[in-house]
Amino acid sequence: MKIYPSGNVLGAKIEGIDLAQPLADAEFRQLLRALGEHGVLCFPKQRLATDAFARFGRRFGELGINVANQFHEPDFPEVMVLSNVIKDGKPIGLADAGQGWHTDMSYSKEIALANVLYAVKVPMRDGRPLGDTQFRNMHAAYEDLPAEIKARLNGRTATHDFAKFWDMMRARTKMPPVSQPIFRAHPITGRTVLYCNPGYATRIDEIPENEGAELLRFLFEHQAQEKYFFAHQWTEGDVLMWDNIGTVHNAIADYRPDEPRTMRRLQIMATKDYARLAA
Repeated sequence: MKIYPSGNVLGAKIEGIDLAQPLADAEFRQLLRALGEHGVLCFPKQRLATDAFARFGRRFGELGINVANQFHEPDFPEVMVLSNVIKDGKPIGLADAGQGWHTDMSYSKEIALANVLYAVKVPMRDGRPLGDTQFRNMHAAYEDLPAEIKARLNGRTATHDFAKFWDMMRARTKMPPVSQPIFRAHPITGRTVLYCNPGYATRIDEIPENEGAELLRFLFEHQAQEKYFFAHQWTEGDVLMWDNIGTVHNAIADYRPDEPRTMRRLQIMATKDYARLAA
């Protein structure tokens, strides 16, 4: 297995490994460390059956079932299909690929370690792949915060609400708002990250509303700086794994309904002692 860093603020390409085969312990440790260091890992030219895809994700933690609770692969409720394809008059997957900057599961008490997408069909136009997935580095965003902001928000929490991103009342009853630390120790690196995203964070707890809104606005503008940005251009067969604690992400829906896009998706919950496993 070889790891090729992108040279950017995030990202690495992993070659010389077949994810259809179970990970050896040494491979698992190496990939866990790489996830903490690079944030976004691309495994190109993979050919994965659904059971092998799920087995890879399960190696890192318990697999979550998406809150939409639909468009699963048969017999694999933890493997979700993202697609704009219509077959026999019905969608084969969830067409919304996750537009808007956010961190999956920050609205839940049980947070997610990572997401994994497997590119089955990538839309193309004029020889260029469409549907990039974009990321921002929240390790770096925390490190660059002004000292007075770090001191002001140290130990503070912010409320994250599923309903801010999705206007679904039934989902809201299942997902009540939760408070998350604005700064938290990353479970792999041990370093502090900024864990506050514009998709779900609604207010800073226990400070005046106007002051909290201004601080949130500052945090969102701060993390939007170009120096924290990385984008992945898809190729069919890519497996993309990203750190869901040390990054925020956004999907670009620049493809038309007649430009098919299909991905398989896993969400890995943060259910293990990752610092120990990476050691």
